[in-house]
Amino acid sequence: MSTEVESSAKITKIVDEIATLNLLETASLVSALKIKLNIQDVVMSAPAAAAPAASSAAPVEEKPKEKTSFKVTLQKFDPASKAKVIKEIKAILPGANLVEAKKFVESAPKTIKEDVPKDEAEKIKAVLETNGATVTLE
Repeated sequence: MSTEVESSAKITKIVDEIATLNLLETASLVSALKIKLNIQDVVMSAPAAAAPAASSAAPVEEKPKEKTSFKVTLQKFDPASKAKVIKEIKAILPGANLVEAKKFVESAPKTIKEDVPKDEAEKIKAVLETNGATVTLE
């Protein structure tokens, strides 16, 4: 059973090019499309879990819960990469213009975002560190 959808050569070419991108390039593409198309981030909530069944067995030690939300903080940046860091901060902060992004970067250490899901926080950290910034997740 084929899952291919008929599409124009233009669409096929775009899909083939996107398929060759690495993870950082894909994250950058997603950020650029969100800005270009004015798409806001949507926080997805996990479905509610069913109540556990009562058990007469001995209680099992609970594993420590993994932290699910993080605070992303810009600690410092490489002066040679300042322009790249400003560009990425502008893309990350909704509604920030170039001047605001520049002031933000120059005032490091500064919190970029709070209560960010783990995957998004790691993505932000990876993009900024690739561009010469030092970022911490708390």
